[in-house]
Amino acid sequence: MRSVTAAPTHKTAPSPEAEDADAGASAGTAGSDPRLEHGPPEHVRTAFGVRDAVPRPRPDLPGPAWRCDSLVLRPVADTVLAAWSAGAIEELAAVGVDGLRLARPVRASDGRRVVAGWAASHDVAGRVEPRHDDVVAASLRLHRATARLDRPRLVDDRDDLLARADRAAFGERTVALDPETGGTLFGELARRRRPLERPSQLVHGDLFGTVLFDPSDPGAPPAVLDLVPFWRPVEWAAAVVVIDALAWGGADPGILTRWAHLVQWPQMLLHALLFRLAVHAQHPSCTRESLQGLEHAARLVGSLLPPS
Repeated sequence: MRSVTAAPTHKTAPSPEAEDADAGASAGTAGSDPRLEHGPPEHVRTAFGVRDAVPRPRPDLPGPAWRCDSLVLRPVADTVLAAWSAGAIEELAAVGVDGLRLARPVRASDGRRVVAGWAASHDVAGRVEPRHDDVVAASLRLHRATARLDRPRLVDDRDDLLARADRAAFGERTVALDPETGGTLFGELARRRRPLERPSQLVHGDLFGTVLFDPSDPGAPPAVLDLVPFWRPVEWAAAVVVIDALAWGGADPGILTRWAHLVQWPQMLLHALLFRLAVHAQHPSCTRESLQGLEHAARLVGSLLPPS
């Protein structure tokens, strides 16, 4: 799983991830998007002050990325989302986030945050690792900081795949879901949904597979690259990480009980599962086979819920 602010990478198998089919970049082969093959062009590097740098791929980052001197340049799928995310990260970085590193965005020479479909940030050491509990802990630390951020208009204006899935998961919108790729399971589980009683705030709803850990410095805090905004309870965002870890990351079932102290945990997990099912059942690349991870997560979460 990785952030939808980055342009989708080519995958030979259907992706269960939160790739937005409505986003601005195609999810086809690398050749269909020259950004994914050649890296940032000279005029983009010039705009971000690294014209003479030789772009070097950063395969250990989520999504395509190139290091250019001390910066990392990444193609973005949604320029509005990427620009908002950069502004939010700037605001958080100005005061700091306890226990986390942030990839500080870099503006172009004319002040833009996105140039020709590219965004830039200072490079942060690290790579994605299967440290699932540490990602949940990072989610909770991050959201103590994002509590100070106002609700962005972007949350209400978006009508992409992720936004539709989010509203469907909370019973706020009816969405057409493919029965074979998750719609049937969504309907069965939705009957066991109960209202959440926790307050909502700005949360990152797609942290799994995007948090970096520095293997050269085990004591370094985890690093967060950007924000994918939702207006939901903090515990729900943590539950999305857990569902993703169970479905796609090989997490052990004990992760469910290790975070059971979080308020309304079974229902948070259920709402997170419904969200991911709604993403999967709308995504054109997902198949019956790629649903198996979410079916596994559904069996585990179902055991925590009272009978319907």
